[in-house]
Amino acid sequence: MEQVILVNEEDKDIGAMEKLEAHQKGVLHRAFSVVLYNNEGKILLQQRAHGKYHSGGLWTNTCCSHPRPQEQTPDAAQRRLMEEMGIRVPLDFQYKFIYKVQLGSLIEHEMDHVFTGVFNGSPNINPDEVSDWKFMTPGEILSDIALNPDQYSAWFRMIMQRLPQQ
Repeated sequence: MEQVILVNEEDKDIGAMEKLEAHQKGVLHRAFSVVLYNNEGKILLQQRAHGKYHSGGLWTNTCCSHPRPQEQTPDAAQRRLMEEMGIRVPLDFQYKFIYKVQLGSLIEHEMDHVFTGVFNGSPNINPDEVSDWKFMTPGEILSDIALNPDQYSAWFRMIMQRLPQQ
């Protein structure tokens, strides 16, 4: 059973809980999102695998997940970036924010740490995690989110409103 780190609003570790239970109860926990740009300023998006227990088939940032108890968030971001996309690049912390959204019977209530990096090339996707990928400019993404918000994850829509332009 995968566990997540429970946190308070100051992002202090206050315990751990099984991941699905945390999403069922809407308990605030630590998460991270990775956004990779190529040298042309385009963002690498992934389409979440259709079999994911929430937000399956939606387009989102390059990689997202949760650190494990006792795992540092930057280390977790590197681990999951390799597991999901087959990519290892330096990452820079940008900011963190709290969000809470209802996703069917689940509640995403997360302290999301956002990291960015640079990657040029084609990812080696894990089909259990990712269905597809593409590069898009931030402007193209924002325009498409405005037209088709239900095709993007809730957290990615929020990240795109806050992300510093490269």
